[in-house]
Amino acid sequence: MLLAIDVGNTNTVLGVFEGRRLLDHWRVETSTRRTSDEYGILVRQLFTHSGIDPVKVSAVAVSSVVPPLQFSLEKMSERYFRMRPMFVGPGVKTGMPILYDNPREVGADRIVNAVAAYEKHKGALIVVDFGTATTFDAVSARGEYLGGCISPGINISMEALFQNASKLPRVEFARPPHVIGRNTVHSMQSGLVYGYVGMVDGICARMQGDLGSPVKVVATGGLAPLVASESKAIHEVDEFLTLEGLRIIYGRNHAT
Repeated sequence: MLLAIDVGNTNTVLGVFEGRRLLDHWRVETSTRRTSDEYGILVRQLFTHSGIDPVKVSAVAVSSVVPPLQFSLEKMSERYFRMRPMFVGPGVKTGMPILYDNPREVGADRIVNAVAAYEKHKGALIVVDFGTATTFDAVSARGEYLGGCISPGINISMEALFQNASKLPRVEFARPPHVIGRNTVHSMQSGLVYGYVGMVDGICARMQGDLGSPVKVVATGGLAPLVASESKAIHEVDEFLTLEGLRIIYGRNHAT
């Protein structure tokens, strides 16, 4: 069994694979203050709750955009699973050429998403990930990572409105009854939901122009389903894209 860990700036997603099958998955808050023992105990509690035997874990793969957590996760894996984890980064075989000016600058999650999406669709792609930042990543028809766009995430934008406009409340990211809001909450929700939908559709259209041919647009991340339901550009939502990418990359580095 493989324990896959995707560490984002806001949330950490964990999944356990038995071969190609995802047995269970969990989402927890990312905390740089959490020790290796706290992570170990938390993970074991999640396993127990799902009836999964942690002794059967034979590999750990990690994608992280939070460097301070690497030491804690490495020690957690060594103490609680008796193995060194594989961290996606320089020196790890992804099977995908990275055509960025400096490949080391690309977030591990962006590469993992691109690998998973290309493995599934085998064609030109745009991957939109609604995380702490909203990222757009382009993959060529030959399976090359070309680059992309990074914009503020939905929750960052919501929090910025609340923090910096004294009369605006903190609101839920939800579809309002009408685009033309008739109260402050609905007006803010309209701006957030349809503003992000417009951004996604606009950026995807421009990226498709650069790619020069029709592409499949795949979305992932916790808020992807709501945006995708209103978007004309997004073709598919894949909740487990990053976990699948970790499974694929681990297999490419430990082929039997």
